[in-house]
Amino acid sequence: MKFVIDAFGGDNAPKEIVRGAVTSVNLLEDVSLVLAGDEEKIKNELNEIGYNGDKIEILHAPEVIGFNESPTMAIRQKKNSSLVAGLSALKEREDLDAFISLGSTGAVLAGGLFIVGRMKGVLRPTLASIMPNSKGTKSLLIDCGANVDCKPEYLYQFAKMGVAYIKSQEKIENPSVALLSVGTEDHKGNALTLEAFKLLKEDASLNFVGNMEARDILSGNYDVIVCDGFAGNVALKSIEGAVKFLLGEIKSEIKNGSLFAKLGASMLKKSFKNIRRRLDYEAIGSPFIGVSKLVLKGHGSGNAKTIYSLVCQARELTINHTLNEIENSTKTIEGETDGNK
Repeated sequence: MKFVIDAFGGDNAPKEIVRGAVTSVNLLEDVSLVLAGDEEKIKNELNEIGYNGDKIEILHAPEVIGFNESPTMAIRQKKNSSLVAGLSALKEREDLDAFISLGSTGAVLAGGLFIVGRMKGVLRPTLASIMPNSKGTKSLLIDCGANVDCKPEYLYQFAKMGVAYIKSQEKIENPSVALLSVGTEDHKGNALTLEAFKLLKEDASLNFVGNMEARDILSGNYDVIVCDGFAGNVALKSIEGAVKFLLGEIKSEIKNGSLFAKLGASMLKKSFKNIRRRLDYEAIGSPFIGVSKLVLKGHGSGNAKTIYSLVCQARELTINHTLNEIENSTKTIEGETDGNK
């Protein structure tokens, strides 16, 4: 398997990106990588690490797309940027299986849509996020930021693609599907969710269990959580903020607490470490579902461990042929759209 990585995307590029790439090819025998970005700077980082292997290729692309740039304009104007070059290589080269970036979410989404292109039948590609839950399994939040303005049929298709994804990755036979709303009653919600509710309920192939509230996202009671990108992104960022706050408060209490608090914390050090690992949102990538090849977006503040985690995720998605399962799910939707709609 070979993946292309945007070596200049994210707050800690290129140093942490390159270090994560080297870790990945050293630990994963069946993976090789292409690093897109300024060739001289990438070589300098590789030399500093001492890597002289043959599993990392460099794709020279000296320009960089920043977080504050207009995504569509940047994609059109910066053809030699690491992000555009990487996505273009993914589109054109048959030996590349996935693209990974910690860069601008808007630019990654725009590039995935305009450069890589949609799967046949997909109305709107969507950003999905795997979430830990209290049952020790995984839930999928879809959409978590790609489409802030949606139509009911978009949410219906998000559900179909989300089910295909979670079946392939988590091996859940009949995933439950819930619609994020302001109450669990059938009549709760705005015009969008009320119409989407009807579409989801009418499809007997979906294990649709009705509406759910945001406080239950991490409960483990729902496998696929469907929403528009605006609500999904707000929910995701709220969870990230709550996790950061909670872990910070625990750390502060221990640091400023009594001797007994410190002794207790030392005894629970392994447990705290496991909790932090499970709740580490920087280690989880969000796939851009519905584009014709695999595009993974990681957190902008990620580091070398984030890159290694995303490479492992891309590897697993490739091995499980998850994109094929998603593409097959779109073919079952009545009234399949053409590419111009």
